[in-house]
Amino acid sequence: MPSIKKILHFLGSAGVTAASVGVLGYGMSTQWAFSEMACSETAGNFTNGSATVQYQLFSGEIMRGSCPVFGAEKDFKVLEKLAETGGAPQILHAVVIGLLAMCLLCSAGSILITLYNSVSNPYETYMGPIGVYTCNSVSACICLMVLILYAVNVQVTSMAEDLVKNDIGASSAVYLTDKTSEFQVGYFLLLPYMGLNLLAILIIYLYEHAAYTHRKNQQRPTEDAPKEIMMY
Repeated sequence: MPSIKKILHFLGSAGVTAASVGVLGYGMSTQWAFSEMACSETAGNFTNGSATVQYQLFSGEIMRGSCPVFGAEKDFKVLEKLAETGGAPQILHAVVIGLLAMCLLCSAGSILITLYNSVSNPYETYMGPIGVYTCNSVSACICLMVLILYAVNVQVTSMAEDLVKNDIGASSAVYLTDKTSEFQVGYFLLLPYMGLNLLAILIIYLYEHAAYTHRKNQQRPTEDAPKEIMMY
């Protein structure tokens, strides 16, 4: 049976990881970003309308004001709409969703390992602290990749413009310029998710460090004993 100290540390790590899953789950269900751009029917500096795209991870909303003629608001499914235009925005968005699913899977693995360690004493294998370090560090690294890829998709690619043009249809040609984008709470919740995963690693490391120090202190009297005594 594990010691009380080990049980508390591993249960604490499991609780922190579970909290990170809750943070990520909420983040995946709320707003991630919005993009706003000027809209005109002719090329040049003159604009007579605007278009705004609000993104969640799976759904969004397009709002057009005099773009091209009348205003309109429409909800859409992000992956479905991006599939109609294709290209890099669709691929990057699908990769982001896939990576977030991997984060949740790694977090679930970490919770199972920490709960198993709180009731047993496994060897130093993937079912011990090594497994916790691996799962939580992979989650944090993948989350960092998501931050970068999603920022590239919103800021660099033509995702917003493609969605607006697709919503207008091929019958009306418009020119979209001066795009500005801002990230929302769902995107920034990836940061506390990363922090909680690193905290879960730290909790296990502190226990491992204390256990290692305790073992060394127990071995020291034997190591420092005179050779004559050790012979008997």
